[in-house]
Amino acid sequence: MAEAVLGDHERYSCSICLDLLKDPVTIPCGHSYCMSCISEYWNIEDQRGPYSCPQCRHAFYSRPSLNRSTVLAEIMEKLRDTALQGSESAQNLAGPGDIGCDFCTGRQLKAVNSCLECLASYCETHVHPHYNVPALKKHKLVKAAIMPTCSKHDKLLEVYCRTDHKCVCMHCLMDDHKGHDTVPCMIERNEKQIKLADKKKKLKQTIQRKEEELLRMKTDINTHSCSAKKAVQNSKRAFTELVRLIDMRSTEMIEKIKAQEKADLDQGAKLQKNLEVNITELKKREDVLETLLQTDDNIYFLQNYEPLSSSSGSDDFPSTSFKPCCSYVDISKLVYELKERLQIVFNQEISETSKKVSDLVPKNTQVCIKVGERVRVKPSVHTPKYEWGRNVTHESVGLVKDIKGDDGLVVEFPGHTNWRGMLSEMELVTDVDYCAVDGNTVIVDFPENSDWTGMLSELEASHKDETGSPTLESLDIGNRVCVRSSVTNPKHGWGEVTHSSIGVIKKIQGEYLTVDFPEQIDWIGIISEMELVTSACSELRLSTGERVRVKPSISTPAHGWGSVTKDSIGVVLAIDGTKVTVNFPEQSNWTGIVSEMEAAPNDDTQDQGACPFN
Repeated sequence: MAEAVLGDHERYSCSICLDLLKDPVTIPCGHSYCMSCISEYWNIEDQRGPYSCPQCRHAFYSRPSLNRSTVLAEIMEKLRDTALQGSESAQNLAGPGDIGCDFCTGRQLKAVNSCLECLASYCETHVHPHYNVPALKKHKLVKAAIMPTCSKHDKLLEVYCRTDHKCVCMHCLMDDHKGHDTVPCMIERNEKQIKLADKKKKLKQTIQRKEEELLRMKTDINTHSCSAKKAVQNSKRAFTELVRLIDMRSTEMIEKIKAQEKADLDQGAKLQKNLEVNITELKKREDVLETLLQTDDNIYFLQNYEPLSSSSGSDDFPSTSFKPCCSYVDISKLVYELKERLQIVFNQEISETSKKVSDLVPKNTQVCIKVGERVRVKPSVHTPKYEWGRNVTHESVGLVKDIKGDDGLVVEFPGHTNWRGMLSEMELVTDVDYCAVDGNTVIVDFPENSDWTGMLSELEASHKDETGSPTLESLDIGNRVCVRSSVTNPKHGWGEVTHSSIGVIKKIQGEYLTVDFPEQIDWIGIISEMELVTSACSELRLSTGERVRVKPSISTPAHGWGSVTKDSIGVVLAIDGTKVTVNFPEQSNWTGIVSEMEAAPNDDTQDQGACPFN
């Protein structure tokens, strides 16, 4: 009954703050409030008149004194304790998905421990006997879990039968599993856990390899996109310069025509003025002759006849005409013919350039893939030109048997010999040294065992290199490296890096490494493309006017020898990124790469043989 009374929270709530009473006080009308609530309420009423009860509106002409109700305060303390206990017990109640206590009656609490002997679970209260009772102390307690019991004997499953691959109880060993290969569950779990951990390790390696592939793919896509953007920019720049050149030549032609027109007009104006003067003079003579012809004085006529008849006037004024230096009709014809020729040449060159762009991919592919190499269909090819054929997929790896024509090849795949495809549809496979792959199964020829069968995820690439290229063992994180001068195009593109760039190795993953260059952070490359940078070669810095020659280690420069030889010594004319322009005695404006050059030795005899360049 007392609990029911205490449980009625609304009876003990303040009607002002609607919460349980804090420091309860009872005013003369009998209603109770929090001391702070009623005090604040009456502080507001100081300005409005008599004090009143917020509930019954009973008025008090003087402000009643407030004294804490001790009995009511004790009731509030018990009420708060009851609410807190109810809240804590509600948090410990077993809900969906929780393991409940097997000994709780009524509302079941969460279990904290389970006993492997009793095959039961206990809450914090009911588990105490297992800590206090001597007989129960010997029982093994574990974290609360569902007890795995045998459905036949209702006993704990604690033995693993390797013969039937299932967990059984001790009674099962006496009948159904008698004579079977059995071990304790813990031992079997430890063995299988080692295998599972090994499988997890392999899975992690596969994930790491796929992440590397994703990183390479992102790098390739980004490099390809940057290359396309640069091609668009260069094309726009070239055509803009071409239009600018045409505009400049057009302006020059128009200015020449206008200048010649002005000269011709000035000459014509001068001739016109002279002709007008001649006509005026002739008209004056005509008037004199007319006057002489009209006179009646014979003496006057005869006296003036001789002077006037001695010259007819046509001899004194020779005939003139306007003769320009050229015909503008002919110029228009010539300009139109030039336009026709340029249009023909332009269309031919554009068509030829477009064709070369279209041929780039097949030509590059043909150079990369050779007979005897391992290939597979590119992931970007949805359907090959000659169809997939039997047992051929994107994961199939085959051996190139023959290359036919400009873009055809014959491949021997596992399960499909003489498969026909296009070079442009294929890509080289260099991840592992194997002879055949079917899905994730790989067949490898080892010296000790030919046709060895294994899983692709169990293998890694071998980095042996007899050409002197760096290997995984020869490079380490923190080494200073640069791209080899013999590498024309790195597998993942240049980006902002050049032959003269020197960076620091940041990460090495298999045959790939990540390098921080000053020009580009997190640059991805291949170990075989790089070379270590020593302090001697890193200090080489070419400058304009310096005497240089081709390094003795360079068999063929990237842009060819031309008339230059290994003994030629020239002067640096200009440096543009990785390119250097050198004036040699044998060839002016020779173009090479900075990394191919070295400073010429300061020898007086060689200086005498060098020629000055303008």
